[in-house]
Formats: sequence, C-alpha cells, structure tokens
Amino acid sequence: MADAASRLSRFAEQVLGVPLPVRIRAWDGSQAGPPGAPTLVVRNRRALRRLLWKPGELGLARAWVAGDLDIEGDLYATLDLLAGFLWERAEDARGLGGALRDPEVRAAVRGLVRMAGPPLPPAPPREEVRTSRHRHTRRTDRRAISHHYDVGNDFYELVLGPSMVYSCAYWDSPDGTLEAAQADKLDLICRKLGLASGTRLLDVGCGWGSMAIHAAREYGAHVVGVTLSQEQAAYARKRVADEGLTDRVEIRVQDYRDVTDGPFDAISSIGMAEHVGAERYLEYADRLYGLLEPGGRLLNHQIARRPQRVESAYAVDEFIDAYVFPDGELAPIGTTVTQLERAGFEVRDVESIREHYALTLRHWVANLEAGWPRAVRLTSPGRARVWRLYMAASALSFERNRIGVNQVLAVRTPETGDSRMPLRSRTWGS
Repeated sequence: MADAASRLSRFAEQVLGVPLPVRIRAWDGSQAGPPGAPTLVVRNRRALRRLLWKPGELGLARAWVAGDLDIEGDLYATLDLLAGFLWERAEDARGLGGALRDPEVRAAVRGLVRMAGPPLPPAPPREEVRTSRHRHTRRTDRRAISHHYDVGNDFYELVLGPSMVYSCAYWDSPDGTLEAAQADKLDLICRKLGLASGTRLLDVGCGWGSMAIHAAREYGAHVVGVTLSQEQAAYARKRVADEGLTDRVEIRVQDYRDVTDGPFDAISSIGMAEHVGAERYLEYADRLYGLLEPGGRLLNHQIARRPQRVESAYAVDEFIDAYVFPDGELAPIGTTVTQLERAGFEVRDVESIREHYALTLRHWVANLEAGWPRAVRLTSPGRARVWRLYMAASALSFERNRIGVNQVLAVRTPETGDSRMPLRSRTWGS
C-alpha cells in the first residue's frame, strides 16, 4: 500500500486537476511532492477527518488552528502557492462535487475515509465562534467586537507595537519603522479633517485611543472616542490620563448609534466600517451625517474588496467569519462612495493605500513571530495560529490586489455649496 503522503498528494491532484505545488509530509513520516518546495505538514489523521466532514476553507482552517496542519518553509510563499490551488479553485465549477463524478476519484475518497480513521467529526477548535442568523444587531455587534478585540491588551501590544494602532500605517518607504508610519497615518487623517485647536472630533471605533490622543495632543482637538470593547476603553482611558489629556479626550463604551451629543466638526472612522455590514451601511452613513455640523468632514478609512460580476454571489470568507471578524463584510469602494453620497455627503477625495497595508501586516506578522512563545502564553496556541495565518494571508491579498484599503474624505456640504475645502486639498496642509 502506498504511503500516506503519496496517497494524499495523488488525491489532491485528482480533485484539483493539477499537481500540488507544495510537498506533503504525513504523520507516518512519508513525503511526496516537488523537491525543495515548501512543505505542508499533515500531523495526524484528524486533519483528514476535519476536511472530509467540512471540505473547503473551513475544514482547512479548523485543521490549521488545531495544529493538525502546519507549514514548513516560507509562510508567505507557501500561502501564495496554495491560494490558487485550494481557496480560489474551490469556486471553480470542477470542484469536489464535479470531481466525484469520476469513478477513480470516488474510489480515492473511499480510501481516504478508511485512512482517516473513526468516522465521527472532531469538535471545532475552541477559538471558533458560532455565527448568528441575525447579523449586525446591537447584541451581535457587541459579541463580534468582543471576540476580536478582547483578546488581551498585552497580546495586542506584542503584535501592534508601541503605537497600538490596529489599521493600515502610512509609509514613506519600506525601510521605515512601524511606529513612524503609524504616526504619519494619524497625522494625515488629522490634516485631511482640518483639525485645529478647539475642533470637536468624534472618533468612531476609537480602539486603544491612539487617534484621539494624537488629535488632542498635536492639534488641540476635543475628542470623544467610542468603542464597544471594555478592554480597549480601559486601556485608552489610562493612556489619556498618562498623557494629561483628560480635559480634552473622553473615551466611552458606546455604540456609535447611541451618540446624541452632536454636532461635531469632524468624524474619523478608521477600520470600523468593515464591521457595519451591507444591510446597515446606509444607516451608518446617515447616522454620521446627522452627527456632523454643516461643513463638517468625515474621514472613512475602510478595507475594500474587488467587485464581483454578480454581486449576489459574494459570500463572507468562512475562516475570517469563524475565527477573526465575526459578521465582518467587505464592500467595493464604489459601493461605499455611493452609500455615503446617498446619505447626503459630498465625497471630496478617495486615496487608495493598498500597498501600505501589506507592509503594515508584514510588520505585525514579524512582531508575532518574534514574540511567539509569549503570544501563545497570552492567548492560546490556536488563537496565535489564527492571527499568524490571517495576517500573512491578508498581506498577500493586499499585495495581489485581491483587496484594498481606502481613505474617503466626505463633507456635509450645506445647500450654499460652501464645502470649506481648500482649492488644492491634496497638500493636506503639509
């Protein structure tokens, strides 16, 4: 009988229609695949059971998070090789369902089932969150935010570094430091919003307070920051106090829909709108429009996906939904601009900074890998593996233009047409 690695490699080739571009090493020590290629390690038979019970991305994700699957060699190179052969080909009409019409493939599946061992499905890793049929209610939004952000402030310090900014940095060059690039991003947003002494700013999804602190300290703004995360709020309040800015910065645990003390001169929403969802996006835009004074500016910093020929075919990524951002949704930039305009905003500037996010993510992955033993202690082996996979795969997605990130500057322009924008705004006062 052929060894496990050869059988797995042959089965993958039968289903996918092409040879796997990576080597496989199985639990019995056997290896198969292109010499010198990165190696996909199948540590035990349980990995097969996960894939048989849940074919596709979720089965692979469960096996990765549980440690049943691993990668030896360059993580980015391996993910780049596998992306076109597993995740993207899962959408191909040939797929597993089509392949099963082949008698040889059916026979191989039966052999795989026997090789996998006991038929009962393994329990999902404890890091997996159960999704709700009712998305983007206040309760499910709080639960989703807590799942992602209440991992522990020490863990985020390890990954994000001293800036504690969990969004795309803004780089002068790839050789710069993460901290300098994050400071430049915050300053860019402040300039786009036209902040000045006494400006009243609402920071929606304020995270650990970095934007609020920068706006108050560097521009003299008076800031209200809102978050749904108790851990973030506690951390942000301490930072504000340590900076001596409690007279200018207020951090609240509050849903942005419950903010009633407008109007504000400016609103920043940095990496928050991805949590809103398509069905709620116009409500989000309407609410922020209503919180701005006439002539006030919104800076919406948001990840975007590529548009699909048939938009109804869009589905939330299974791995991201189950392990990273429950209920998170991405929209094309055109859809975002349209929704902001429907709410009444005049969109004045759209800046794509896609490559900047790839650089940022690679720095976060490097931080995680450098502090791996501590990251595992602070969370769990499974959670650390989730973050490593999601950030590395996301970096590649930005590099390959599968997803992007944009800063949209919009104004609540009054009927007079006076937007209060400079004639040459792209200098942003720099």
